[in-house]
Amino acid sequence: MIGFDAMMRANSTLEDFCRSYFIFHGLDVNRPHSVFKFLPFLSFTESYIYQLDASNEDSLLLVPENNSSSTVLERKIQGSSQMSLSDMLDPLDNLLQCQGLMTDQLRNELKSGIQYWSLERKLCQALSRKDKISIEDVMEAIHLKSFDYRVLNLMMYRLTGQQVNDLHMEFLSVSEFLVEICDDLYDYEDDVVNNTFNILRMFAAIYGPLDAPKMLAKCIGEAEEKYESFSKKLDPSISRSYWRRCEEATKEGGKISGDAYGTWNIPPLIGDEESFRLDRLNRGDASAMAIR
Repeated sequence: MIGFDAMMRANSTLEDFCRSYFIFHGLDVNRPHSVFKFLPFLSFTESYIYQLDASNEDSLLLVPENNSSSTVLERKIQGSSQMSLSDMLDPLDNLLQCQGLMTDQLRNELKSGIQYWSLERKLCQALSRKDKISIEDVMEAIHLKSFDYRVLNLMMYRLTGQQVNDLHMEFLSVSEFLVEICDDLYDYEDDVVNNTFNILRMFAAIYGPLDAPKMLAKCIGEAEEKYESFSKKLDPSISRSYWRRCEEATKEGGKISGDAYGTWNIPPLIGDEESFRLDRLNRGDASAMAIR
C-alpha cells in the first residue's frame, strides 16, 4: 500500500524529473497535456519506490536503548522485514509488465534499487558498529542511488514510443551522480541523524576528517570533466535547455553562482556521530516539551 507521505515525498522528484528530463523526449513541460498524459504512470511508480525506500530507512534508524519508542520501532522494523524488498517490488514489476512498459533494461534498473538499498543497509550498519567499509561499495552505492530517475526515464521512452538514446542516458547518469553528491552535502547533518547513506559520511569513515574533503573534491572534479565531455556531444539545443534547467534548479535551491550546480561547499565533518545524533534527539525532545 502506498502511503500519503510517500506520495508527498515523490512529488518534488516528479516535478524535477518532468522539468529536467522531458527536454530529452521532445516534450514541453509547460503544456499540461504533456505532463498529465504520463503523470499516472510516473506518479504511481515514484510513490511506490519512495514507499519501499521508507521501509528500508526504518531498518537504519538508531534509537537509544533508554528511549521509550525503541520497542515500538523494533516491532515496526520486524514487520517491514517479514517480506524482502525484492518481493515487495513484484507488484510494481507486474503492473509495468501488464501496461506494456517493462523491458530488460528497465527491470535491471529496478534491481539496481534493491542493490542500492542493500548497500545502504550494509554501509550504514557498518558505520554504526564502527566497522571498516570499502570505497568500492561506496562508489557503487552513489552511482545506484539515482536509479528511480533512470526507471522513470526508461518508462518515458516506452510511453512515447521512442528508442532509448544511449548518449542521453550516459550524460544524465553523470549529471545524476553530481546532483546526488550536491544533495548529500546539503543533507549531511540530517543523514547523520537518520543514519542514512551519505557520501561525505562514507568518505570521512574511509579517509579520515583531513583527507575526506580532498578526496571528495577530486571525485567531483573527475565527474565534472566527464560531464563537460558528454555535454559537447549533445544536440546544442538540448545542451542549452538542460544547462538553463540546472541553473534554475540551483537558484531555486538558494545556491546562486556561475556554475550550474552552484558552489561546492563541503560542510564541517562530524567527528562523533553518536553524540551529535543524541544531542539532536535531545534538542528535539526539548522543543516538543516547550510546545506542549
